[in-house]
Amino acid sequence: MAEPDETVTLQQAGEPAPTCGVTVVACVRDEEAYLAAAVGSVLAQDHEGDLRLVLAVGPSDDATATIAAALAGQDDRVTVVDNPTGSRSIGLNLAIEHGAGAEVSADHAVVVRVDGHTELPPDYVRRCVGLLRSTGAVGVGGVMTPVGVGTVQEAAARAMSHPAGIGPASFHTGGRAGPAETVYLGAFRRSAVQAVGGYDPTLFRAEDWDLCLRLRRAGGLLWFDPSLVVEYRPRRTLRAVAKQFWRTGMWRREVVRRDPSTAGLRYLAPPVLVMFLGLSLLLVACGAAVGSALVLGAGLAVPVTYLLGVLVAAGHAASRRPALRGKVALTLPVVLVVMHVCWGAGFVRGLTARAAADHRA
Repeated sequence: MAEPDETVTLQQAGEPAPTCGVTVVACVRDEEAYLAAAVGSVLAQDHEGDLRLVLAVGPSDDATATIAAALAGQDDRVTVVDNPTGSRSIGLNLAIEHGAGAEVSADHAVVVRVDGHTELPPDYVRRCVGLLRSTGAVGVGGVMTPVGVGTVQEAAARAMSHPAGIGPASFHTGGRAGPAETVYLGAFRRSAVQAVGGYDPTLFRAEDWDLCLRLRRAGGLLWFDPSLVVEYRPRRTLRAVAKQFWRTGMWRREVVRRDPSTAGLRYLAPPVLVMFLGLSLLLVACGAAVGSALVLGAGLAVPVTYLLGVLVAAGHAASRRPALRGKVALTLPVVLVVMHVCWGAGFVRGLTARAAADHRA
């Protein structure tokens, strides 16, 4: 796609018809466990217009490519494009560009983003098109509802839907329908996405926030509706959760570096926590070395207070219906700590040279 241009003013080229064509796009890799269900939920949509799904498949360590090819062979509404970089932003741009090609009718005015970890309710696309029409928004989205199976995934799902997990953003915790700063995944007017240059190919994380920011700065309205619910499958191991949040923190640091106005409490709290924990460890080491109970106590104050806060938050989150019990409840505070510390450490570390050069990061 063209280079992003934040000076462009979005021009609304008519409302998408209720039966307009819709291109659903996804960038997938290492999605062997979930891809078939994700694709199935897209193909089961009750939208009356033409609907196509374009999968940008990146390098994977599992059978994702094979599964994607098989799904495309079973239904001609599914197309697979190669995304050798593995980058989400590049893959999404490839999928959108493919969806604008001659093989798709010209009336595909709406682009809906999904990913390999999500499942849509049958009326999702139809309702998104309706909201784009009724609100005049350039992009609409709803609530990410994490669903887990197994100890770590269940704990991660509960953490991600609680304010103590990844913040109180409406698409995580719910809220009233209305204008929004960003939308989860999102259904967009194709013309609006193209007008701002699509997803920034130099961002491999936080690409959705960046696109929404440029859409708003170009005069577009984003709309949140809590009745739009998308199921999301979190990572299944602590290592995978740690890796996900470490990388997200690194790329968030890059977004803030490029545009300091995007920094907010939600994004700065984890790195501040990590820096205070690091200072606390230094004080504890100094206190133990010099035998000072005062210095030792000062060093322990932050981690003890933080852990108590995590336990309180985990208890509140676990008590929500359906209540968590046993191993899942005991794992929840561990998952919260992993999410906070890895996100914050990734932010403090900043973008590594390898991550900047490697699109698979």
